[in-house]
Amino acid sequence: MGLRFEELDWRPTPIGDISLRRRRHPESGEDVYEVKLGEEFLMSSLFTAGEIALAELALARLPDAEPDVVVGGLGLGYTARAALDDPRVRSLTVIDTLAEVIDWHRRGLVPLGNRLTSDTRCRLVHGDFFAMAADPRGLDPDEPGRRFHAILLDVDHSPRHVLHPRHAALYQPAGLRALAAHLHPGGLFALWSNDPPDDQFTSALSEVFAEVAAQVVEFDNPLQDRTASNTVYLAGKASVTP
Repeated sequence: MGLRFEELDWRPTPIGDISLRRRRHPESGEDVYEVKLGEEFLMSSLFTAGEIALAELALARLPDAEPDVVVGGLGLGYTARAALDDPRVRSLTVIDTLAEVIDWHRRGLVPLGNRLTSDTRCRLVHGDFFAMAADPRGLDPDEPGRRFHAILLDVDHSPRHVLHPRHAALYQPAGLRALAAHLHPGGLFALWSNDPPDDQFTSALSEVFAEVAAQVVEFDNPLQDRTASNTVYLAGKASVTP
């Protein structure tokens, strides 16, 4: 039997100390992977329904036969894996500001690491998604100005609860407008949030995108013996009329 608790990695970063932990679930006996930033829990492999729904709901709305997709925020890789599970996806660019998180996947320290790094469609990019989204050169450091069919973002807890103050600008109309410039006409921006639907943010999306929806994703929380929920925002860019 393996250890009941193990810290797989710990490193200081510019935004705080980050750690990867693995523990044995007392009831199922399965390994649970957790990421902490300082004393704050960022993610857990126990709760992945929202991250998976982020990719599935977004890609289901795309008519393109071979979409090029960006994921902002690698985390434990569940959004990226869900995108790669769609056989239509031609390319996936995953951007994370922490080289340490990318390294976990390349070293196989997390369960989905080998799945992501072995798929030739998937590229892991070390970069600041928020700075890149605001930059006209865009989200592909090797091809400035490249546009995508979908941009999926899962970094902050919500538009109101950000991990760093500089992230807040993206959730305003000007920031969303800069991000939308990196989408093809008819492309889609999708955002994961841990909070209930936010009318103020939905209004900001509506200033930039032609179609906006906020979908609640419910899932079981066995730690609290209740149903929990996340929100996935879906914002479609207008198509160009011939």
